[in-house]
Amino acid sequence: MTRWVLGHRRLVTLVWLVLAAAGVATVGGTVDRLSQGSELPGRPGQQANDLIVERFGGTGGRNAPLLLELTVPDGRRADAPDVSAQFDAVVRRVTPPGGRHASYAGTGDPALISADARSTVALVYPPGGEGPNAYGATVGRIRAAVADARVADAPVRLTGRPLLTGRDSGAARSPVAETLLGAVGAIVVLGLTFASGLALVPLLVAGIAIPTTFLLVGGLTRVTDVSFIVQFLVALIGLGIAIDYALLVVTRWREERARGDVHDPAHRVEAIVRAAATAGHAVLLSGATVALSLAALVVLPVPFLRSVGYAGLLMPLVSVAVALTLLPVVLYAWGARLDVPRRTPRPDSRLWSRIARATTRRPILAALLSGALLLALAAPALTLRVGQPQVASLGRGGEPARVFAAIEAAGFGAGIAQPIEVATTGDPVALAARLAAEPGVSGTLAPATWADGDLRVVDVWTSRDPATDAGRAAVGAVLAAARATPGTQAGGGPAQDRDFVDAVYGSLPVVLAVIALLTFLVLARSLRSIWLPIKALVLNTVSVAASYGAIVLVWQEGHGSELLFDTPATGAITVWVPMAVFAFLFGLSMDYEVFILSRIREAHLDLAARGVRNTTEESVVIGVGRTGRLVTSAALILFLAFVALSTVPITDVRILATALAVGILVDATIVRGVLAPALVTLLRRANWWFPPAVARLLRVGPARPAPAETARLDARSRP
Repeated sequence: MTRWVLGHRRLVTLVWLVLAAAGVATVGGTVDRLSQGSELPGRPGQQANDLIVERFGGTGGRNAPLLLELTVPDGRRADAPDVSAQFDAVVRRVTPPGGRHASYAGTGDPALISADARSTVALVYPPGGEGPNAYGATVGRIRAAVADARVADAPVRLTGRPLLTGRDSGAARSPVAETLLGAVGAIVVLGLTFASGLALVPLLVAGIAIPTTFLLVGGLTRVTDVSFIVQFLVALIGLGIAIDYALLVVTRWREERARGDVHDPAHRVEAIVRAAATAGHAVLLSGATVALSLAALVVLPVPFLRSVGYAGLLMPLVSVAVALTLLPVVLYAWGARLDVPRRTPRPDSRLWSRIARATTRRPILAALLSGALLLALAAPALTLRVGQPQVASLGRGGEPARVFAAIEAAGFGAGIAQPIEVATTGDPVALAARLAAEPGVSGTLAPATWADGDLRVVDVWTSRDPATDAGRAAVGAVLAAARATPGTQAGGGPAQDRDFVDAVYGSLPVVLAVIALLTFLVLARSLRSIWLPIKALVLNTVSVAASYGAIVLVWQEGHGSELLFDTPATGAITVWVPMAVFAFLFGLSMDYEVFILSRIREAHLDLAARGVRNTTEESVVIGVGRTGRLVTSAALILFLAFVALSTVPITDVRILATALAVGILVDATIVRGVLAPALVTLLRRANWWFPPAVARLLRVGPARPAPAETARLDARSRP
């Protein structure tokens, strides 16, 4: 294929330039068509929310209400007729046209008055859209209207989940700034790696791959909803993947070129072909494993995650295509000119060779120490809690947070920030009374004005935050009781979050088992081994667990979230993040496993063909020595891309970026640098066990030394 590409250089170059130019020209329209929603078609919570939004002018449903709070001075009562009437007038004034509201004066419901009668709360549901900035500019107008409002010589104060999570309203931002930040970090690493103009080549590959991926995503937006988060993933994770793949091929090309006469035209072609036959093959295998891991998102019954999976599939596939077609053309035309100042690259890293040799001499000790460290990093993952972050953990230190703390202290219940919205065609007052009797319920509302024909809405909220164990149990009891009532549907944020957990994690074991099986088959066929793929799957699982442990410590428990991101502890990890972390990190970390194992296998075949004894230990030293520096550079580039991703002002994306950054560093150092070589050493001949029956089943021919390695091992690497 590489020879064909080099024979049709103009055609290949023209095709990629046209695709990239089309991607750049259409990226604005693509971003405009990205969806802000996270719907769950067919789920009971989604059905109830759709009904409420449709019948009540786009208000409520999944979107949480704004809360107006009033605490009167000592000696006054918030339920006094004059006070409640004035407060109700403020509530009516700030409610946008078409919005819903509920106050004590309008409903007479004691759930809106505190036990000491000094505080009162009103709920306001503005018309809204979907996504993290659902209410748009409406919140600003309501805030301005409330700013000077006073009742009974006390200020009317505004809070609510939309205000507490105001830092998340960055959905409309472009990822250009973050991409440039990631590119600057990448060029620094590439400059240190190549010390020549070759540092520009991987960036060129990324510059073609990213707009081409956006072009394909634009096509997807015309046939299905694609989440707005995809633009950040394509720009930043795509940047890291494309550079990594190009880095592998360019490094191998440089090594192959140094082995012959650089002025020989035939060698000029052969160096590129050999790089493609070895490093290019590893890139293809890596791209396949990344795509397979992201298939876990595509098969989930959640459109939001499916769209992330589609984009994730496109990123490695496009990057592989560019690296295997356009990159050889670039190396043929400009590779020698860019490799200035030219220096003969050392094929192996002294540092990584020493680490590998120390590991192979004490494999049991290395495996125990590195394994214990990984288990320690992964241990916090045992307390991982999925769900929306607790309201009390959001916006700490701001006025909305202080107001919400006062609401909680007055005994209204933390769940008032996220009520369950129940739509019924029956008696709303009787239903509210029945649901109020459920354990863990703090209050219910059934305003007479919340009616459209025969449909009524009842709000129910819990004493504890729905993100807590007690709150989840109370939400489950309310949903079960409401849905058991004829003519009644239960929705709201807590109901849809519960449905999201069921949809994402209900069939997770089956999905993961299928992904693991497909990955095993791909690796077994390529590496011609049974135990190497099994080891790779186990180590990848440990890497993912370590990344989960990191986000539990940093985000869920808050050890460093304020210092690093000026964000308090969330108390829970957003529902979709752990699944997305698995899909991306499982595939990306498999890249490095493939890079290292492919080189170890090449060395093993060559050593065995020459009759060298102790081939396992020597092949590990050669393989790690020749890939350690490459894997470290590639991991650092991806890490910097994830750091850039963490600057996106969306908390969910920041949690995802933290997990990926930690996971990729742990994987490239502890796992691939120490634990994987130690296990390969301990397995010895078992590494290369590949029964003939399995070979026939997978249609794999006999193993042969790679052409670039045969009789060409550097003298320093010989035993």
